[in-house]
Amino acid sequence: MDGLLLVDKPSDWTSMDVCAHLRGVLHERHIGHTGTLDPNATGLLVVLTGKGTKAAKYLENDTKEYVARLRLGLRTDTQDIWGTHLTESTVSVSREDLEAVLPRFRGPILQMPPMYSAIKRHGQKLYEIARRGGEVEREPRPITIHRLELLAPDESGDWVLSVTCSKGTYIRTLCADIGDTLGCGGCMSALRRVRCGDFTIDEAHTLEEIRSAPEAYILPLDHVRPEVNASE
Repeated sequence: MDGLLLVDKPSDWTSMDVCAHLRGVLHERHIGHTGTLDPNATGLLVVLTGKGTKAAKYLENDTKEYVARLRLGLRTDTQDIWGTHLTESTVSVSREDLEAVLPRFRGPILQMPPMYSAIKRHGQKLYEIARRGGEVEREPRPITIHRLELLAPDESGDWVLSVTCSKGTYIRTLCADIGDTLGCGGCMSALRRVRCGDFTIDEAHTLEEIRSAPEAYILPLDHVRPEVNASE
């Protein structure tokens, strides 16, 4: 089956778990995705199947949009709430305080990739080094935050951010950096991807839906670009 699937990734699944599962569902060996979501994140995962994997070059640099939750006052080793808690403090940050620092993170910026990431150093993934208690020097990387807006806080008191950004942006690092700028620390408490390029979460389907009728949800490659086809 050649084409693409728009999957609403559940939490506790890695992006590669989703691809491995779909290989069995579709009986197709060649399956890949166009942008990793962390295991605890949910939302839009664009999956390419069969000869459709050749279309990855048209999609991997697409702008992404997320809804993230920011918890202030908590620092962790993974920059999200699922990591080891390093420091925790009471916070008295107003909406005005938070709004005042957000402009520093809009536009082209440099971001230090986290140790808990799949970036490789000397053939090893950084998270493998971090899990052994190690840390290596990293270089900040250029990214672009096209849009960063503060929404209403959720019922837990965490702040909700709407972020549109370039490939390579770590939202949990953005949350941690915002917390550090405010002087209280912070981390990401939830993440949902709602758009990849021209595709939105409203078009995505759960794994349960796809399992029930897999062929019904595979889109042809002209949804990527009209001139792309499986024979390319």
